Parts: sequence; C-alpha cells; structure tokens
Amino acid sequence: MASTPLPTAKHSLPSLLHAQTPKTLLSRKLPNLPKSFQSQFCGVKLSHSSNFAVPSSFKKSSILAKVSKGSVAPSFSLKDQDGKTVSLSKFKGKPVVVYFYPADETPGCTKQACAFRDSYEKFKKAGAEVIGISGDDPSSHKAFAKKYRLPFTLLSDEGNKVRKDWGVPADLFGTLPGRQTYVLDKNGVVQLIYNNQFQPEKHIDETLKFLQSA
Repeated sequence: MASTPLPTAKHSLPSLLHAQTPKTLLSRKLPNLPKSFQSQFCGVKLSHSSNFAVPSSFKKSSILAKVSKGSVAPSFSLKDQDGKTVSLSKFKGKPVVVYFYPADETPGCTKQACAFRDSYEKFKKAGAEVIGISGDDPSSHKAFAKKYRLPFTLLSDEGNKVRKDWGVPADLFGTLPGRQTYVLDKNGVVQLIYNNQFQPEKHIDETLKFLQSA
C-alpha cells in the first residue's frame, strides 16, 4: 500500500511577507534601510517602507555570544509541545542537538524543521537527541509539530530567557531572533556552534556531518 507523503513547507508569495516576520513583531519602520533591500531570509524584495518592530528582548546588548565551543551549556527547564516540563539535564549521557529558530510556521523555520524530521533516523543512529527552541507557546508548537509530523521535542522559551542565557545572536538589524544550532556531547559540553539564518537546511547537514565524524 502506498505510504502517505509527509507534509512539506508550501508558501505563496503573498504569505511570505506576512508569515516570515515573527508573530510578536509589531508595526514599526526600521530606519536607514536602502530603498530596495533584498532579503535573503524570505526571498523577496522589501521596500524602505516595509514595517518591522524592534523587540526589546533583542537589543544589541544581548547579542554577544555567551556560549562558546568547549563551554558547558547553560541548563534550562522549559515546556514542550505537550505542556510537560523538560530539562536539558534529562539528556545528559548522549549527544544533543539544540537548535534555536525564529518562529513556528515561517517559511525558513518550516523548511528547517522538516529537514530535521527527514533526517531524524540518522540523528537517532548517531545516538543524538534533537531539540528545537523558539519563543512560541506550547500550543503553537503542538500545532506545528502535528501539521508537519515532527518526531522531536519543541520547547517554548516565552520571554526568550534561554535564548539570552545562551547568547544567541539576533539577525536583520537586531529585529529577528537568530537561527543558531549547538551540538553538545554526552557531558553537556558544546562541541559545535553553527549559525546560518538564510540557509536553514544547512544546519542539518553540518550537525549530521559533525556527529557522524565524532
């Protein structure tokens, strides 16, 4: 019997302009943009009048990296997509891939999540757990995971406290929560940090390559 294909990210051009900006951003003009700014993030041109908010949680003072290769990752306890509290310490004893992403249902984040899903068995074979973290609430994560059949844990970092503790850098003039992936070894020590906002699927390639060579 033919298997049911997994859902993939499909977004029309009009939806990119609205959906790609995190839900929490309010309407506000971003100063000093050139008249025609080519956004690699959403793949469309934004004029100088495009509206973005500058969330207070992403001031420049908070974007300096606090977690570096060779350091022990800061602990956290957050709610997952089922509303259960999950602590990083739960995964000690095995490699963990922790990836921070801007928001559920945005085109880039959906591609990234689906790429992690499609390679999930390879991560399991490498003995690693995958954890996605964004500022969305658990109900948003639950809908996102159900829609795209995501087999891994999504954690809700409302208020972006963990993002700040880890020092995940913001992108797009500080208006957009950054997309950064960490690979921790079985002792919780950071062995790889990968940042690429505009090529979300490369996060999977780079982390797998590292885990398979370790």
